[in-house]
Amino acid sequence: MNEKTLLDTIACGESSRIQFKADFKNANQLAAEMVAFSNSGGGQILVGVNDDGSISGLLTPDIGRLNQLISNVASQSVHPPINPNTKNIRFQQGLVIIIEVSAGISQPYMDNQGAIWVKSGADKRKVTAREEMQRLFQSEGLIYADEVPVPHSSIADIERSLFRHYYENRYEETLEEYGLPLPRLLENLNLFRHGQLTLTGLLLFGKAPQILKPAFMVKAVVWPGNDIDIEHYIDSQDITGVLSAVFEQTLSFISRNLHRVQQGQNVNSLGKLEIPKIVIEEIIVNALLHRDYFISAPIKVFMFDNRIEIISPGRLPNNLTIENIRHGISNMRNPVLASHAIHLLPYRGLGTGIRRAIKAWQDIDFIEDKNGNQFKAIISRQ
Repeated sequence: MNEKTLLDTIACGESSRIQFKADFKNANQLAAEMVAFSNSGGGQILVGVNDDGSISGLLTPDIGRLNQLISNVASQSVHPPINPNTKNIRFQQGLVIIIEVSAGISQPYMDNQGAIWVKSGADKRKVTAREEMQRLFQSEGLIYADEVPVPHSSIADIERSLFRHYYENRYEETLEEYGLPLPRLLENLNLFRHGQLTLTGLLLFGKAPQILKPAFMVKAVVWPGNDIDIEHYIDSQDITGVLSAVFEQTLSFISRNLHRVQQGQNVNSLGKLEIPKIVIEEIIVNALLHRDYFISAPIKVFMFDNRIEIISPGRLPNNLTIENIRHGISNMRNPVLASHAIHLLPYRGLGTGIRRAIKAWQDIDFIEDKNGNQFKAIISRQ
């Protein structure tokens, strides 16, 4: 970055990637800024620039002092340690230090007080909500939502006939032939832990999953026209139950609200769905299995005249990009849930679902809404 480029950057003001600071004399203050950038995709701290964008400048002795402070803070006050890069640029008013902090690969980062900071627009904030902390640990594979025990659940919440059918079909033996008590068997399958059902156990085999986890459902609405109309809708349904039932009901809701076309069939035929069934199946399965279950929010299905939007809570996991998923690259956010879902849903677990959907229907857009912390699949209707 040269003087002109830096002036252009400063002229655009502070953002979630650019922070102005006249000076740093407090190690804790600098540590908080570094932690926030490390947890939020990285950025630059411009030292020697006032909040209003005017250049205050630094003296030559300040450069040595700040470089020593930066080194000490990065190695001793940020946990785990980071390795920022610095560059000095001279202006008439004095020197400006650019501190480049990369996106961290060992999140979450903390300061000396154990505080986790993240960027919030041009500012930063301390993470205090448990769900947000869990998501940060989840991003590094340190915890998975689908393995977490569900408070207030017990072995009594299992729908035994449903689990029995699943087990006997998958393993080709009866529960009696297995010979261990049901709680032990469920523990072995990561469906039960510490006297409680795991989230996977509840979602796949619970008697009434939404009693304990009311947000984990699908809210489906058909709107007239191409915009949300809060006063008028054509059809709506709150879809609940175990995951296999939610899948079937969501597929049914979308299918009954799609047009059918003859496509060369005779007039007495039912006709084919305007969008191939495999497209709807793959997008629904992807939403159910790969959503962020640390976020207490439903999946939303919005149908308009010109499109279908399927909105999942949570951003793409583990540094995945839209380009990655279009090419069949996947990362399992909920590995235990996915391992059982292979036997319950039309899911193969090979990262090929999105590719199959696109092959059958090319008019699909994917949007990662980072600010809204959600992921959208938009299927165009012709």
